[in-house]
Amino acid sequence: MQMHDAKRVEVMIEAVMEKQIVRALEGTGVTGYTILPVLGGSGASGRWTREGNVSRAFSMIAVVCLIAPHRLDSLLEALFPVLDEHIGVVSVSDVRILRAERF
Repeated sequence: MQMHDAKRVEVMIEAVMEKQIVRALEGTGVTGYTILPVLGGSGASGRWTREGNVSRAFSMIAVVCLIAPHRLDSLLEALFPVLDEHIGVVSVSDVRILRAERF
């Protein structure tokens, strides 16, 4: 079975920024992504949990996509303005995938 190189991009950001992240993804041609709720964690401000949050304003999401390596720079350039003034982290990993024509 033939495997292909790809990049996994994961964005952890405030839930209220979901539409802006999706616009950045779709604006660079990313058609497949997954949005997950983040239940809690720990960071520079200490431990936190989404329990007890009354609104999405204090919730976090994780947006995950797999893309072809040559598309990474344009995606990161589109994401940076959204992340620049908000709590968020972007991670990029090298992955191997089947069916590269989907990415």
